[in-house]
Amino acid sequence: MSAPAPGVYSEEALAIADRLGLKRGRANLEVFAETLQELAEADQNVLVVTSDSRGSGKLKPFGEALPRQIVEVGIAEQNLVGVSAGLANAGKTVFAVSPACFLATRSLEQIKNDVCYSGMPVTLVGISAGVSYGALGSTHHSLHDYAALRAIHNVTVLAPADNRETRAAVRWAATHDGPVYLRFGKAALYDLAGEPAPADPREASVLRDGDDVALVATGEAVIHCLLAAEKLAADGVSARVISSPSVKPLDADVLLAAGRECRAVVAAEEHLVHGGLGDAVAALLLRSGEAPAFASVAIPDEDTYTGSQADIFLRYGLTMEGIAERAAATLAAVGVTP
Repeated sequence: MSAPAPGVYSEEALAIADRLGLKRGRANLEVFAETLQELAEADQNVLVVTSDSRGSGKLKPFGEALPRQIVEVGIAEQNLVGVSAGLANAGKTVFAVSPACFLATRSLEQIKNDVCYSGMPVTLVGISAGVSYGALGSTHHSLHDYAALRAIHNVTVLAPADNRETRAAVRWAATHDGPVYLRFGKAALYDLAGEPAPADPREASVLRDGDDVALVATGEAVIHCLLAAEKLAADGVSARVISSPSVKPLDADVLLAAGRECRAVVAAEEHLVHGGLGDAVAALLLRSGEAPAFASVAIPDEDTYTGSQADIFLRYGLTMEGIAERAAATLAAVGVTP
């Protein structure tokens, strides 16, 4: 019998999560579908358009309850975006749901022209994002979507870190008068704070204060930064943890404060090292004149390792241990030691 696949959380990480009182919630994708159905039940103008993604998008209950508010276009991502733009132009509140690996590649031209250039208030929902599809390999990994969409004018790019941030982001997107890209993975996530997330997901949250190093992350990497901060604290390192659900635009006030007040900044993300959150934060700090030591924990520019999401996170250091090690090394490079 083969050994069980490794989990992304070590025994030490699980013990720290328990000590911090963190509770495991559900997959953000499930909370997205539930919140969207609540919105649609209250407003018949809320529509979902999918590209054969009703099951993988957790939208079967939505379709059963509200069959007149869901549109299935089949495996045709360009049509998905074009149809969604047309419905939005007719006054509908539209959520276009498709696997992120296809949505941000096959239909990129339609996103650019039909949605963003035309200013249509469509919420593009990239599901099973990052390396959620794991062993299906690079064709099914979406490690390019932040970079591609950051380069297009007039779209907000969001990756909630937990169920609280997801609810807030979905409700905000439904009322936002402009294009939005929402990114969701498949894993069940810890809820990271007791209080509600900011109603505007473009605002970053400081989950933990500190002045040695700021750990800035988005999406499924945030929990590992929060655990890393506690691990670093045991070694005398004070780590600030910032959850930035918005990759574009950035919350400049929160991030520039971190640049001024901390000796180093480390960004972590489930994305290629080029073009994502890390590059955005580094550019913001440098252009503002705030230039602390900086490092990025992300997927390197290579043929991506094939395995489960946990396998890939472990290989590339997107874990409590990997982020803590990178933060300590970055501080050591500027002479800060415990």
